[in-house]
Amino acid sequence: MTARKSGFIVGAVAGAGVACAALAGVGMRMGTASAETPQAVPAMAGSPAFAPPPGAPMSFADIFEKVSPAVVQINVTSKASPQPLRIPGLEGFDIVPRGQKGKPGQKDQGDEDSPSLPKQQSAGSGFFISADGYIVTNNHVVADADDIQVVLKDGRELKATLVGRDEGTDLAVIKVIDPKAKGKDFPYVNFENQAKPRVGDWVITIGNPFGLGGTATAGIISAYNRDLGDTTSSFVNYIQIDAPINRGNSGGPSFDIYGRVIGVNSAIYSPSGGSVGIGFAIPADIAEATAKQLIAGGKVVRGYIGVTIQDFSAESAEALGLKDVKGAIVAELVPGGPAAKAGLLPDDILTGVNGKTIANRSELTREVAKARPGETIKMSIIRDGKPRVIDVKSGTRPSEGSLALNDNDDDQGSGAAPTPDKPVTAKIDALGLTLSPIDAAARQTYKIDSEVKGLLITAVKGDSDAGEKGLAKGDVLANVNGTAVNTVADVNGLIATAKKAGRTSVLVKVIRQNRPVFVPLKIAP
Repeated sequence: MTARKSGFIVGAVAGAGVACAALAGVGMRMGTASAETPQAVPAMAGSPAFAPPPGAPMSFADIFEKVSPAVVQINVTSKASPQPLRIPGLEGFDIVPRGQKGKPGQKDQGDEDSPSLPKQQSAGSGFFISADGYIVTNNHVVADADDIQVVLKDGRELKATLVGRDEGTDLAVIKVIDPKAKGKDFPYVNFENQAKPRVGDWVITIGNPFGLGGTATAGIISAYNRDLGDTTSSFVNYIQIDAPINRGNSGGPSFDIYGRVIGVNSAIYSPSGGSVGIGFAIPADIAEATAKQLIAGGKVVRGYIGVTIQDFSAESAEALGLKDVKGAIVAELVPGGPAAKAGLLPDDILTGVNGKTIANRSELTREVAKARPGETIKMSIIRDGKPRVIDVKSGTRPSEGSLALNDNDDDQGSGAAPTPDKPVTAKIDALGLTLSPIDAAARQTYKIDSEVKGLLITAVKGDSDAGEKGLAKGDVLANVNGTAVNTVADVNGLIATAKKAGRTSVLVKVIRQNRPVFVPLKIAP
């Protein structure tokens, strides 16, 4: 249930099954029953819990007492993945799930159709948002759940069911269905969407780190609008906080000093796997809007235009002579998708949605997602250096899992490919590349689709800009500054044109594993 990406443990502050318990040195069930009876949390407090004397340290005791009954521990039982569990911080070690019965491949009694899979347990956090038992948590806490149990502050253990989940924001809603629950009197908390705290204001988190149960930590809001670079970042501008959060805090709330929810804890940055004081919470406005959609229909519906995009960087803009232009550049179009039907083309630069300027691909994705299926989206673009507006009829965005599968086509090749006859090559010193035509042998060797056109990169000068930016042998140079290239003379001519215009770089489209990527390359003297 965890994933490491560039030092981030994205969606990894949920309890990592058995491994979390092992790391903590304790069993999974760590909550201790309390005689305290949960009290309903006021919808909105009018003032801080108390006003400390000037210079005195702030205490969060009153806030914790008021809101902690609404925070729950979530224990999940699910089928373990057939692959060994891998825990960040323990790379190279396979953690075997507990609960495995029989031998690998042996069937469970009473199940004639499927092989037995071991059970694994994991733990996270959540909080009531209504008196009738709706709970907000993270998608990754409950995504694969076969059984969900919530543990209240007073020690009660109640059965819950999944209402809906959203991969795009890593949020989910569950609901208590246990017949032992008396009435509809669960203590709950409210989201704060208006008077957002400022950077530097206090924040308190409550959750279930390492299965320890209701644990409070405090810190400040460190920053807003953080992009973690994972799939969920397309729809979430994270709040960065320095209140310590760890595995098991996933899905728990962050509160302001009035006891109102300002965020849902979701990820940490950690080279070691533990808290280093950099945590990330999903903002309250996103969490509340998502929760309402999940409760209403079990899923979140988003707009979709069917493009693969890449940030259009300042360096790319300079290469095309488009100073100060920001946005996203179209790498690919989904065949038959809304954008393709509307006339968008690869290499188009997207700069705005419905009149709102966008600075990067994440902003573009968020703005498109706001559209309802069937609604017309006005896309501001630049094509061939000229601005225009294209109307696109929005589709319905597929699930993030479906999109991920489409982005990772299976490699159908097998065995060692024959060594191709050596084609005619030529060096482009200005870019640090050696290029040659793409012949049949090269297509077989590097598995280049027949429709891919351009020049094969056969060597890259290590100390060139191309080398530093990762271009490699086997890549295909498809175009330079938006113009297709079929010969070395084409490339040299486009470089000369760029230099004559006073530019110091060119924007090249490279095809790697049959997928396009745009790279600005400096022109060497």
